[in-house]
Amino acid sequence: MSDIVLTAGVRQNLLALQNTARLMGITQNRLATGKAVNTALDNPVNFFTAAGLQSRANDLNSLLDAMSNGVKTLEAASNGTTSITKTIEAMKSTLQQARQDKSFKSKSYIVDTTTIGTAGTKQLQISGGSVTGTVSIDLNTAGIGGTQSSIVTGSAYAAPTTARAALYTGSTFAVVTAAAITISFTTGNNVTATVAVTLDTTEGTLQEQIDKINAAILLDSDTNGVIKAQSNGGKLEITTVGNADGAITVADTVPASGAAVKVFGAVAGTQSGSDGQYVFGVNGTSVTLSSVDSPSLTTAINTANLQLASAAFEAYDAGTGKLGFREKIANGTTITVTGTTTDVALLTAVGAGSTANSAIGSAPTASSGGAVKTVDELVAAINANVSLQNRVTATNDNGQLRLTNMSTANLTLTGVGSVSGKIDGTVGTATINGNDVRQNLVKQFNDLRDQLDKTADDSSFGGVNLLRGDQLKITFNETGTSTLLIQAKDQNGNVRPISAANLNISFLLNSDFNFDANIDSLLDGLTQSLNIIRSQASTFGSNLSVVQNRTEFTKQMISTLETGSDGLVLADTNEEGANMLALQTRQQLSTTALSLANQASQAVLRLFG
Repeated sequence: MSDIVLTAGVRQNLLALQNTARLMGITQNRLATGKAVNTALDNPVNFFTAAGLQSRANDLNSLLDAMSNGVKTLEAASNGTTSITKTIEAMKSTLQQARQDKSFKSKSYIVDTTTIGTAGTKQLQISGGSVTGTVSIDLNTAGIGGTQSSIVTGSAYAAPTTARAALYTGSTFAVVTAAAITISFTTGNNVTATVAVTLDTTEGTLQEQIDKINAAILLDSDTNGVIKAQSNGGKLEITTVGNADGAITVADTVPASGAAVKVFGAVAGTQSGSDGQYVFGVNGTSVTLSSVDSPSLTTAINTANLQLASAAFEAYDAGTGKLGFREKIANGTTITVTGTTTDVALLTAVGAGSTANSAIGSAPTASSGGAVKTVDELVAAINANVSLQNRVTATNDNGQLRLTNMSTANLTLTGVGSVSGKIDGTVGTATINGNDVRQNLVKQFNDLRDQLDKTADDSSFGGVNLLRGDQLKITFNETGTSTLLIQAKDQNGNVRPISAANLNISFLLNSDFNFDANIDSLLDGLTQSLNIIRSQASTFGSNLSVVQNRTEFTKQMISTLETGSDGLVLADTNEEGANMLALQTRQQLSTTALSLANQASQAVLRLFG
């Protein structure tokens, strides 16, 4: 309690002056902060509402950095896909250059007719390059001076029957009282496997008959794994398990006391089986001719000679479509052809009185009329050889034999004089180099392929590399319920990093540029690779558009929230300025009024004057 006594007038003016000072303090704070609501005491509803809006704006603002990084990560991936696309296009250009290049190496050789002679058959052997194995080209035919054994088929060559199973098909299914059947399969080598089965009324369905027959076959060591029973259009059929030479026969009998019903009834059809090939031996060297690789006499000769390359014998065209075998060098060696009955009989049928599995046409025959082949004849023989087509070409170069190596690898010729350099059928060798232009283009292709992978490795931002399969997660709202997962994936949704391997671009060998058809296939493959990378680039572009749109949306949302928050708490500076001017005026007036109130008290002093 103050001991000082103020008059009512002074006290009233003092209170007015204090209230004015308080209001001025509030107004000055509003002008200083720019806010009309600075604490919850100013306006609880507006304060907390504005605080909530500002908090959300702050949360969204913190997400903008992640969105900005996401945009940069996508831009890095986009830059990578653009560079990889250009790399693949450069690889296509390399392949197109290889496709157009025809700078294959060639050499011309004099044919040394004197050294070749006719005393025995001599050959030019071609290997290496893109040639499979060794291909022999006869340089001559042996003359009378030598005895060259040979053997010739009795009829024109016929290709092996296409591989198929042996079949025996019965008539429509019938229930039998009792019937004994004997099933036999006779192979192409006259070996017969037989199984006996008895059926009766307990096998009342076709499937029950099949099951009982197969059960008997399973227990029989001869026919198990060889034949089987099955249903074919409601009919009982016996067939071989696989394709094999031979035929199936069935003996179907009914006991005297039984009903006159057989299991198979009338025969609906039979078919002999074939393994699709001839397998035989020429003096111990195995030769296999199939319906696939030996459909004609020419292909049969080439296929046989590939297998006889290391033997002393060769296959040749014996005229009138017949296949023959003869000694490469006339030594008078007996030629023996062995094999299964079916294969040898179908293949050869040669020599009067010849039999299967024996020496057929074994007596050597004396050759006559030997001659060295002309250059034109050698050109025709080389170009007609299936094993050399698109691999080696021959032309007549002013009387010399010109050979062109259609490969990137070196071609080896055996039968070229080591000193003379002429084709003479000796053991000397010569080399025709491969296409070095295409070799260099292979290296260029592989270098570009390597750069493709390195570009993918370097397309990262902030430690995230989308091209290498990393996953980028971008959050768009403060609750985490709106996100976008970005990752390199294939059309099936499987993670598929961008790399040469995943784009089906293989590391190439020189031999991959040997054939134009192979280069065309590689070009088609790169077109598919471009489609894959362009599709992924399109996906990344779509993702980038989404992130950029959401970034702009978030910025606008932050502006809206901050504007709304400010609208609740910001002060009107014009209004507050006017208030301050009014309060200053009021303060001056209050001071004057206080002075006047004090004058009444000062009147007492005059009594002492």
